[in-house]
This record gives sequence, C-alpha cells and structure tokens, in this order.
Amino acid sequence: MAQALAARPDAPARRGHGHPWLTLLAVALGVIMVMLDGTVVSIANPVIGKELGASLSDLQWITSGYLLALAVFLITAGKLGDLFGHKSVFLVGIAGFALASLAIGLSSSIGMLIALRVLQGLFGALLQPAALALLRAAFPAEKLGMAIGIWGATIGMSSAAGPIVGGLLVENVSWQSVFFINVPVGVVALIVAFWVIKENRAGSLSKIDWLGVVLLSGAMFCLVWAIIKAPGYGWGDPKTLGFLAGAIVLGALFVFWQTRASEPLLPLGLFSNASVSIGTALMVLMAFSMFGAMFFLTFYFQGVHGLSPLESGMRMLPMSAGMMVASPLAGVLLSKFGPKIPIAVGMLITAVSMFLLSRLGLEAGYIDTAIPFALLAFGLSPVMVGATEVIVGNSPESLSGVAGGMQQSAMQVGGSLGTAVLGALITAKVAEVLPGHLSAVKIPATAAQVDAMSSAVALGVAPVPPGSPKPIADALTQAAHLSFLDGMHFGFGVSVVVAVLAAALALFVRAGRKVEDAPVHVG
Repeated sequence: MAQALAARPDAPARRGHGHPWLTLLAVALGVIMVMLDGTVVSIANPVIGKELGASLSDLQWITSGYLLALAVFLITAGKLGDLFGHKSVFLVGIAGFALASLAIGLSSSIGMLIALRVLQGLFGALLQPAALALLRAAFPAEKLGMAIGIWGATIGMSSAAGPIVGGLLVENVSWQSVFFINVPVGVVALIVAFWVIKENRAGSLSKIDWLGVVLLSGAMFCLVWAIIKAPGYGWGDPKTLGFLAGAIVLGALFVFWQTRASEPLLPLGLFSNASVSIGTALMVLMAFSMFGAMFFLTFYFQGVHGLSPLESGMRMLPMSAGMMVASPLAGVLLSKFGPKIPIAVGMLITAVSMFLLSRLGLEAGYIDTAIPFALLAFGLSPVMVGATEVIVGNSPESLSGVAGGMQQSAMQVGGSLGTAVLGALITAKVAEVLPGHLSAVKIPATAAQVDAMSSAVALGVAPVPPGSPKPIADALTQAAHLSFLDGMHFGFGVSVVVAVLAAALALFVRAGRKVEDAPVHVG
C-alpha cells in the first residue's frame, strides 16, 4: 500500500513540481478550509438550531464533535503521512473534507449533521500534520521559519475571517452556505496540490503501531471529553473524574507500550530533545491563554454590548489584519535571531494584551478593543510560528508528520483546557460577586435564585423575567453585566499569569537542526 501511495521516483519532473514557495501556496489553500471552518460554524449555530430543532447540547456537539475527532486523530494522521506519503495523505484530507462539507450542507437532521462533523474532523486531522511535514521537506532549515511564518499568517487570517465570512453568508445566503464554501476551495486546493507538491515519506518505516493508535486515541478521547464536558458535569463529578482517570491509565499504558514497540507511533526519544518538549508545552500554554480567553469575548460583544455576529467579527478585524503582518515578520525574526527571544517577547506582549483586555468596561468602544487585539496578533504570531518551528525543526525529518500532529494536538488540548478551566473559574467568580451586585441595585435574591442565574450571567446574558418593569429590568441587566465583567476580568488575569510563565519557559528553547538526524527509536 505504501508503494502504491508514494510518488514514483522516476516520474518526469513538471514545471513547479516540488518548488518550495508553490508548495507553501498549495498547503495553505488546504489548511484554509480547516481553519475557516473552525470559526465560521459558530456564527451559523443559532440558525441551525432554529431550522433543525436542535437543543443547546446538540449545538455544542456540532463544535465539540469536530474538535474531538481532530484532537484524537492528529498524531495518528501524522504517522500515516510518514508511512504512506505526506502528499497522498494531504490530498485524501482535502478531498474528504470537501465531500464531508458538501454532505453537511445537504443534511436534513441534527444527528446526521453531528456525525458528518466528526467525519469532517477526521479528514481535517489528515491535513495539518501533512502540511507541516511538506513544508519541512520543501524548505531548507534556514528558511523554514519564514515559510512557517507565512503559513501561520494564512491560518490566522482564515481563522479571524471566519466570523465575518460566516456572518455575511448566514445573513445573505443560508447556514448551509458556510459548509458549501469549502467545496470550491477544496477543488482548487486539490488541483494545485496534485500538480505542485512533491511526494515525500519516511522510507525506513514499514508499518503502523495499531495498538499504539488505540491506546493514544483512547487516552486523547478521555482527556478531551473530560475537558469539554467538565463545565457541565462539574470538575468533581464522578463522570469527569472517571474520564480523567481513563486518560491517565490509557496514557500510562501507551507510554509503556511505546518503549516496547518495534516501530512506535510516537517515539519517546523525541522528548529527549528539551526543545521539542518545551515547544510542545509552549503550544499548550499559548492555546490555553489565547483560546480560553477569546472564547468569552464573543459573549462580551454579543451579550453585554448586544452586537450581531457580523459586528462581533468586525471587532476582531485588528487581530486578523495584525496576524497577516505579524506572522511573516515573526518568520523573519526567527530566522535572524532564533526562537528564544522572539517567543519570549511574544508571550510578554500577549500578557500585556490580556491585561488591557482585563480592563474593559461596560462602555468600551472600538478603539478600546482594537489596541489589545492588534497587540495580541504581534504577541501570538512569534509564539505560534516559533513553537511550531522548534517542534518540527528539532525532530528528524522522517518523523516530521508525527511532530506536526503533536504540535496540532498540543494546540487543540491547550485550547480545550483553557476554555474549560477558565470557564469554570469565570463561572465561580460570577457566582461569588453576583449577590453583591444584586444588592447594590436593591434586587433581593435567594441563594437558589443566584445559583439559577449564575450560569446564564457567565455567558453574558441578563436573565430578566418576561414582563419585568423597565427599572427592574435595567437594574438586573446592570448587575448581571457587571458580574460577567468581574468574571471575565478574572479569567484574563489568569491568562496574564500563564503568558508570563510561558515567556520564562521560552528562554530554554533552541533553533531546529540544520541537518537530518536518524529516526528516533526507543526500545
């Protein structure tokens, strides 16, 4: 099978075949679909819920099912690329993602839509590690940082453009159109990738560690499931603790098996390189700080400020525009100075941005959010680009697919963990301060009433009973919004601390190797 999927070494060369910058264009087109889809769907959820009769839990699973499949399958997908060829796996990922998107747009039930979103996540997982591996193979070490910087700019632009594109499509076409848009993008990406990309794979690998796949997938599933469901179950709930225990047990078994397998799924020798370990930790901390905090800004914009989804997306334009400039600039700085200083400075800028966001008030205007968003773009870009280069660049090229999958898995787990942990902290803070804010506006409430209101207030919603007199409604809204702000400020404060810790950790990384190393095996 490996021989069938791999490119023929004696195939005649085509114009542009294997060209580094055309390869970058091809992989960027493919990854745009995944990143755009990750943010554009959130805008369509309310309309999907109305047209398909979906519950809140159903809508959560439209996103959670996709992220769960993506996170669980990423490292295995990287291994498939190392074994069968990264170009082949990349092409399968593009075609599968586009077809799954088409099927989702034709779905007539919420159950079918969720199942297809899981399938879409599996195909999306094939794309990202393969993309990084193809860049590693196409570019020399001294230009890899710049290439990843431009690739990162594409990711940042497509992610940040998601809410705007989604708002335009949902308001002017239909919710189905946010999925149908992946079809023409996928066709173009497939044609360009087939024509331009040169195949590469790890010739020394001959099989897949299927037991390792099962153990790692099980451990990742239990971990991500626990993180996603913990805010609803509660962190001390037996179900949450049971899944966390399952993640630990399966993870321990996976580590044990990797020391015995002849061709391990994730060679533990990768982590003997301190920079790979630190780079992975940096991806987790960066995603924790960024995605955990950013998740609640949508509630701030739409709940507290009453903005539409499109208006909320426009508020984030400074970040998307900033990343278009900052990511290539980060690549240049990394090539010139190495990863240590740019990553550390980037995390400190991120900490400053988070601090400014923690000062937002009820009447914050566009400029009040534009400045920290622009700073965030210039803070996060060197971290995302630098940590990726550190992980992939310090790994043997024969394992670049696994390294790319590990980098993406770290980001997914960090983002899920940040959303869950900060969500729990913000909800607890809201429950703590809400009684005081209600008393300040002279609205009496029992402990049971406060508990019932807290979950809604933590989402930026003012739980005003229907028919309430305007003075009561205004007072309750003010108390709810002030309580939400206290919670959001606390969450951003935690993100500041995490960003500063990551900045200190970045001082211990080093640049990727300039020569190919032998594959790492641990046995």
